[in-house]
Amino acid sequence: MGALQVVVADDDVLLREGLASLLSRSGFDVIGQAGDATELLSQVREAQPHLVLTDIRMPPDHNTEGLDAARIIRADYPDVGIVVLSAHIDVEHATELLAGGHGIGYLLKSRVTDVTDFIDTLQRVANGGSVVDPALVAELVSARRHNDPLAALSEREREVLSLMAEGLSNAGIGRRLWVTEGTVEKHVRSILTKLNLPETGDDHRRVRAVIMFLDAR
Repeated sequence: MGALQVVVADDDVLLREGLASLLSRSGFDVIGQAGDATELLSQVREAQPHLVLTDIRMPPDHNTEGLDAARIIRADYPDVGIVVLSAHIDVEHATELLAGGHGIGYLLKSRVTDVTDFIDTLQRVANGGSVVDPALVAELVSARRHNDPLAALSEREREVLSLMAEGLSNAGIGRRLWVTEGTVEKHVRSILTKLNLPETGDDHRRVRAVIMFLDAR
């Protein structure tokens, strides 16, 4: 099998030339370079490379031109691997890109400094794998925790809420956990408060708490 053919797109000439040189020295066949999304699409249509390496923001507006081009390439040439480089973490755009499935990569430009890891990433994407920058993974996990309505609950409160979801009464929960019914009632009040459920009928609040628990699983 011959060298993997790559098109590199970035409006920063020095960075683009540097990436092309690095890839060539690493055994890739750089068959094209582009300074904007229009040129990138033209080269992909003409050469249909194994892999595209593109900045997420390019002329004319430096907004999402690279991402838009990646979306078109994925629709028209689904077998072409795509790695998008970004100067900073952009969760919304990254998740939109990664929804494209196989052969997709999202990396911060700072990751290019680890040459061995960078080259390995490109090869994996070209072979159909998907690679997400570790910094983005950390950001997504952090956002999930931040948005998790159950994050404020203690381990024991989660246990109580789980048993509430099974339909047990406070007395039944107490028997299951070997605690008094009064202790369970305190846990339930704490759960309803931490979940910010307004003061309404207790039965209704319990149902809403259970729904939140099930939605978060």
